[in-house]
Amino acid sequence: MTNSARAFDPKLLFGGRFGGHGGRLGIVYHDHGDDWVELALPYHKDLIGDEASGVIASGPILALMDTATSIGVWLKLDAFKGHATLDLRIDYLRPARPGQTVIGRGECYRITRSIAFVRGQAHDGDPNDPLAHVAGTFMAVGGYW
Repeated sequence: MTNSARAFDPKLLFGGRFGGHGGRLGIVYHDHGDDWVELALPYHKDLIGDEASGVIASGPILALMDTATSIGVWLKLDAFKGHATLDLRIDYLRPARPGQTVIGRGECYRITRSIAFVRGQAHDGDPNDPLAHVAGTFMAVGGYW
């Protein structure tokens, strides 16, 4: 699905060492299209929020989805442009299964002069059984794209 003539390629972003918060969490590239990306959050004991059940905490999943939807904006713009999360709502439908990698798919479905609209979902193996849905907006840094 990847168009090699595009200016922005998320595989290159993740090709080296992905730093920051996402890198610390272990977020990695999974797949992408013209306006969507899938990132993976491999299960790790450091991400557990409930020791008794082994379930990943909600914070790393939110970070995964914020990153995925943000990259969706860059794909839609076909450029690495500064933007900030204005609003990101996450609805948790169920806990992630212990031991499973969480896949986060984010897409940008509309861009105005200064706002990008995004949505996405997270699952742990079956996209038809999501564990969370997100919807949000990003604003262009400096006012306009």
